Amino acid sequence: MSFFLIALISSSTIIWVFQAVNFLDIMIEDGRDYMVYINYSLLNFPKILSKLYPFVLFFSLFYVLSKYELNNELIIFWNFGVDKFQFVNFILKVSLFLFFIQIIFTSFVVPKSQNVARSFLRDSNVNFLGNFIKPKKFNDTIKGVTIYSERKDENGYLYNLFIKKDISRENFEITYAKKGIFTQANSNPLLILFDGETISNKNRKITNFSFSKSDFLLGNLKSNTITVKKTQELSTLDILQCIVHLYKIDFDLLKNKNLQINNCREKNLINILKEFYKRLIIPIYIPILMLIPYFLILSSKENSNYSKLKLLTFLTGVMTIIFSETTIRFISFELIKNSLLLVSPFLIFVFLYLLFFFKLTFKFKKI
Repeated sequence: MSFFLIALISSSTIIWVFQAVNFLDIMIEDGRDYMVYINYSLLNFPKILSKLYPFVLFFSLFYVLSKYELNNELIIFWNFGVDKFQFVNFILKVSLFLFFIQIIFTSFVVPKSQNVARSFLRDSNVNFLGNFIKPKKFNDTIKGVTIYSERKDENGYLYNLFIKKDISRENFEITYAKKGIFTQANSNPLLILFDGETISNKNRKITNFSFSKSDFLLGNLKSNTITVKKTQELSTLDILQCIVHLYKIDFDLLKNKNLQINNCREKNLINILKEFYKRLIIPIYIPILMLIPYFLILSSKENSNYSKLKLLTFLTGVMTIIFSETTIRFISFELIKNSLLLVSPFLIFVFLYLLFFFKLTFKFKKI
């Protein structure tokens, strides 16, 4: 168990570091505050943890069991009178515990952390405006504002600026300036423009005026980053209530007459069902992935077919992981197809358990 925890935390941390580097765009391109970046990055760690959980669990068990068999530690274990099938039952109880941990992560921790992370973007403003202006590129990070600059010097001055600000659907302002620089005025971002002209289109009337110096206010401007609450950020209770509502299921415990859930509509039903499957069904493969490595106890390294058994066990585990993660693509509107996907992990589990039962209880021919 300690090896599994070390491997899980280590691998998750490595992936989180790489992902955190990608999130630097929140500051560099969106001009967000440093604390928004830090909080958003940290709150994505539970999602990485839950994704790697089944992979690391299987590979850890496979590695440990292979090592124990190589060092003859399993033989010592059996010689002390430990019954293999009772041992499998013990592992099954442990797997149920790990299954519930994964359910807690996928159903509660991850959706909550994703929603909180998104709330940091929803509630934050664009602060470091000078960061996202790239020369010779139309920068539209700020909602309703497009800024173009030909070049930028070492002191932060922008040259040959073009700015378009959308006031409404038909009204807009276009400003040209030879020079400009970002600054702060009373903690509000400000773009000071020099030697330019502003053309305004208001109610189909075009006006223009020239200036030697002008302040372009940027306070309270929002980023174009998507801040709408996504399906994956909904609580599991909302997901279940939405399914009951859309399918018109007569289940009083989850019925809500005043249902007001984002994205709870028929057009989004597939995504709702996929989210339900990802949170509550895929974790059922955890006990299966814990049972598969124990195929290795059906034989010993002295057996000529042990290498084949080892390879078959490894490939079975990998294929099970791939199968569990890819079946989500087959979620559809058809209830029968969805039902088959829902019962498939239970059927696989029953098959594996019966296989161990007959092999270890009735002493069938060893592999």
